[in-house]
Amino acid sequence: MMEPTHDEAHEGGMGQRLNWLRAAVLGANDGIVSTAGLVVGVAGATDDRAALLTAGLAGLLAGSMSMAAGEYVSVSTQRDSEKAALAMERRELRESPEAELEELTGLLEARGLSRELAREAAEQLTRRDALRAHARVELGIDPDELTNPWHAAWASFLAFTVGALLPLLAIVLPPADWRLWITVVSVLAALVLTGWSSARLGAAAPGRAVLRNVMGGALAMGITYAAGTLLGAVGV
Repeated sequence: MMEPTHDEAHEGGMGQRLNWLRAAVLGANDGIVSTAGLVVGVAGATDDRAALLTAGLAGLLAGSMSMAAGEYVSVSTQRDSEKAALAMERRELRESPEAELEELTGLLEARGLSRELAREAAEQLTRRDALRAHARVELGIDPDELTNPWHAAWASFLAFTVGALLPLLAIVLPPADWRLWITVVSVLAALVLTGWSSARLGAAAPGRAVLRNVMGGALAMGITYAAGTLLGAVGV
């Protein structure tokens, strides 16, 4: 009788891991596109390696810190909501245990169990750990695995940094005559990979995702390069 709950927790854990993977891929993608747009734009105005390195590092640090701060705030809000929901559930279990037992029975019955089996399962789950049972079945929360804002912040910071390093190194390491084309080709190849990865993690067809990713990155680099070239031409 405990198998449905066990399976549900297992699937929930897998879904959470996939969400983390998708977030990591998207964070790396943001690092690639934003840093590539920045350094290619600067490359349109100057071929000075120090200027390119300074711009790239500034973009990497600003972007990674911004991603980390945003993720920390977002996940902290989610964690606060989860804690509030658990506190409310704990209070309801204390004040009206019979009504909560009936609610759990109805939830299990809605998942396909017969009325008798749902009642028996609800009683067993309640005796074992009423709060955990309601948290998982009713709220979709594992009380032992609440979202951690620090983990999310560090993951976003690292993902963005890893992505940003590619265009940064590609623009400063090669000779001046080659650096722009090496950067563009490297970035587009990386965007093919991140587009394909995000599509596969989301169980979607990769073709459109890859095309959107590559077109978006190419457009960003094209616009910033044009802007940099124009500003360089007028001496700004």
